[in-house]
Amino acid sequence: MTLFDGVYPFYPQQRKAAVFDISTVVVIAVFLTLAFSFLLIIAGIRGRARLYWTLRVLLSLSVGAMIVAVQFTRDWETGWVQANTSYKSFSAAQVTADVGLHIGLAGVNITLRGKPVKQINETIDYNEHFPWNFGVDYEHSYSEGLEKGLPSPILYVAEKFSRQSPCAVHRQYRTASHYASAMLWVASCTWIVSNILLSMPVLVYGGYMLLVTGAFTTFSLLSFSTVRSSPMCLIKIGSRTLHVAYGGSFWLVLAIGLLCFVVGITIVAMHHLNLDLLKTFFDLHEDKAEEYQEMPEVFISPHSVNKGLFPSQPSEINSI
Repeated sequence: MTLFDGVYPFYPQQRKAAVFDISTVVVIAVFLTLAFSFLLIIAGIRGRARLYWTLRVLLSLSVGAMIVAVQFTRDWETGWVQANTSYKSFSAAQVTADVGLHIGLAGVNITLRGKPVKQINETIDYNEHFPWNFGVDYEHSYSEGLEKGLPSPILYVAEKFSRQSPCAVHRQYRTASHYASAMLWVASCTWIVSNILLSMPVLVYGGYMLLVTGAFTTFSLLSFSTVRSSPMCLIKIGSRTLHVAYGGSFWLVLAIGLLCFVVGITIVAMHHLNLDLLKTFFDLHEDKAEEYQEMPEVFISPHSVNKGLFPSQPSEINSI
């Protein structure tokens, strides 16, 4: 067993802290591919319209990418604490470590990182995910952690969010996250509809759909924030207390909602105040048929008169 540095070959290795979730990376890669493809098309547009197209495409894809990506992020609520704590059950060994709690729509991530990483002849660097989305059993994930012998701080924090915990926050977080996720999926659908409408000569309805997109993103924030209405159990790590606050994903969704409101209100206002400027920005020109409305219905050339195709004298017209 010394060939494996004290780690048994038939047991899983220690999990390292992950920076990005694979689903988030896939979403970002897809939207970057779309943005690159549109930029190749925009390169063939001349004049000021190229700048307008670039601004619209990048802004729209950024909003869509963020609405979808926050579904898989794990920092809607975050908290860190550094403390001296026990490392394993039934052991008096104490370690100094940073304990992080990251709450997302799909579950909770608990991070344990030693200060320093190498302590008591072990590498202390864990990142464990315990899902609670519908169709997944949180208790089963927690039981697996017990069987693997995860460090005590991770199991202690994970137990706070279990169904049997006296804190009774499991159902609240699970329900609030479910409805917040549903609102965001609806917002992504309304975002697609708004792009379709803005590419057609119905700009005001595209502005209305952006307002609807902003409304659903706001509803998702309200749904997730309902868990704050009930008191949160204290999470004691050693002699320190772990506190959580709204994370980057929460504030990012808030920024997306405000941006959708601002852009939607601007489009609706421009439709009623300066429609020509709005159509210029969206590169929507009138049909060419309207340019010929002022032209005469029949055009008679001198060559046609000389050839006798049309009467040239008034007497001839009267005779006809």
